[in-house]
Amino acid sequence: MRTMIALFISAAFLLGTTGAAVAQSTTPAPAQEKKTEEKATEKKPATKAMSMEEKKAACLEKAGSDEAKKANCEKKFVAKPKTGKTMTEKREEKK
Repeated sequence: MRTMIALFISAAFLLGTTGAAVAQSTTPAPAQEKKTEEKATEKKPATKAMSMEEKKAACLEKAGSDEAKKANCEKKFVAKPKTGKTMTEKREEKK
């Protein structure tokens, strides 16, 4: 009876260690390599810079029906007149 119990315990130990060794082994994923190759060869389309009108339109579109947000967009994208003054002339005016 003791030999049967010892045999059963040793078989369970053997299966447990074998299962743990199999679970730790890793296999390379070939699908992952294909994705990296595709990303490297794939070209992204060139993005162009948005003009001030486009930025203002996008801001107003995001604002929706909120008047405060629309007013903020209007302030942000108002065309600023050029005075033609240099930085030193502006500093002298402030004094």
